Amino acid sequence: MKKLRAIAAGISDVGLQREHNEDSYAVLDEHELFIVADGMGGHRAGDVASRIATDSIAEFFKATATEDVTWPFHFDARLSEEENRLLTGIRLANRQIFERSLQQRECHGMGTTVVGALFSPKKRKMYIGHVGDSRAYRVRNTTIQQMTRDHSLVNDYLLAMPELTEEQRSELPKNVITRALGMQDHVTVDLQCDDAQDGDVYVLCSDGLSGMIEDDEIREIVMSTDDLAQGCRRLIALANEHGGEDNITAVLVRIEPDPRYVRPEFGDTLPVGTASDVLESTGGDSSSKDGADATADEEGDTAPKTTVETDLAVDPEEDTMVGQPLGKPDDK
Repeated sequence: MKKLRAIAAGISDVGLQREHNEDSYAVLDEHELFIVADGMGGHRAGDVASRIATDSIAEFFKATATEDVTWPFHFDARLSEEENRLLTGIRLANRQIFERSLQQRECHGMGTTVVGALFSPKKRKMYIGHVGDSRAYRVRNTTIQQMTRDHSLVNDYLLAMPELTEEQRSELPKNVITRALGMQDHVTVDLQCDDAQDGDVYVLCSDGLSGMIEDDEIREIVMSTDDLAQGCRRLIALANEHGGEDNITAVLVRIEPDPRYVRPEFGDTLPVGTASDVLESTGGDSSSKDGADATADEEGDTAPKTTVETDLAVDPEEDTMVGQPLGKPDDK
């Protein structure tokens, strides 16, 4: 079975009607973890809350990557390790935001929504945790599916009273959320697990995107754009075309075969050399050859061949990118 990976790009924009950006996002490639947070409350306190959320979750994952951990919260044996890590990271963010709001007067009452997606290559699963109305979608083949349920007053009413008429629904305030990080010392996090497939694209976004464009418009842009960063720019541009009433953040995550792992078939003939040489000869990513190999190439020498009888797995080197709000893109 081919090994899969998750690659991502993200962009955040202030929109057309807000003075500053209270959204934050993070893309941690080495952990295959992706986060969007939408802050609120107080003069510029929303951006503090959202940045605490993305930073604290990211730092928790970095700190727990390679060693045994004393979990700051109870480890739930009913959940997988991935679910426990995602859940704990979000709970830790909630506690840090709540404590900051108590310590600093200017941050009193601040909070943030959050949606996080964690991909497990070994299990081929995407784990999603969220609080509030920032959303996760999945675009698969030609369909789009909302993976999260908004924690909003409208949705809570519909759960309790599904028989509400359209007229009654229209009378409910649309922008009131009923759950957020930082409101209390404890927060309930919704978790789910999705069986990921090659070609899936997950869309994480703040309500500045989902509230301004239709799901089908998101699907069309995702399906028609191979470049993830360009896809984010097109989504944000369309939200601004529709009014740009709020800050807008989009992170696109694509599941694809991992080219950094080479697994030749038994009996294949490959050049002898370093792992990077083998990768280069098979079309994968590689670093520069050493001086001896480069000299041999210049002289037209042919490297000796050998028969590979076992699988070769090359561990990739991966980078971390933490996203900052970019403001309005110049090319939208």
